[in-house]
Parts: sequence; structure tokens; C-alpha cells
Amino acid sequence: MKPIEKLRKIALAFPEATEKLGFGHPVFNIRKKCFAAFEPSGGRPAIAVRIDPLDAGVFAGDARFFVTPYGRGKWISIWADGKVDWKLVVQLVEASYRMVAPKR
Repeated sequence: MKPIEKLRKIALAFPEATEKLGFGHPVFNIRKKCFAAFEPSGGRPAIAVRIDPLDAGVFAGDARFFVTPYGRGKWISIWADGKVDWKLVVQLVEASYRMVAPKR
């Protein structure tokens, strides 16, 4: 299964999650708020998710991650080529979803 297909399966499993094209690549939303994106960076596929800015340091020094070029420290990206820790991706996407989903 291709990385976008895996991400799609993960992201669309959440209540009210939708997919659309944003800036030319797939983005996953809950009520118009983006919680994940599949996008190229430097010619490589990557998955971007929202994070708590206080957690940004957790990813520093880990070659699997890079700072998403937007979002002012509120996003982190993980490379989606090579060996991907999909259990970790599930955790990150779920945490991102919970940050923007309505509280209920």
C-alpha cells in the first residue's frame, strides 16, 4: 500500500474527517480545520501533523522528522518514504485530530 493510501485510511477513520486538495496535495480536515497533510518536501513525500508547540523539541535531532515550513512551530513533518513507523504515524495523526476536533 502506498504511503498516501495508508495515511488516508488512518485519517479518514476519525469522525467527520474529510479529504480535499489544498495547495495541490491531499489534506485531511475536521470541520474545515486541517489536522494532517500529505505533501512533497524537497522531492520526497512527507506527512505533516499539528503538534503542541511545547512538544517541538521532542522531535529535534530525529532524522525521521523535520520542521514543517509553515505553521509557526505548530506542525511537524515525518518523511513518508523508506521505512516508516506507521504506529507512530497513527499516534501523531490522532493527537493532531484531537487538537482541532470539537470537544465532545
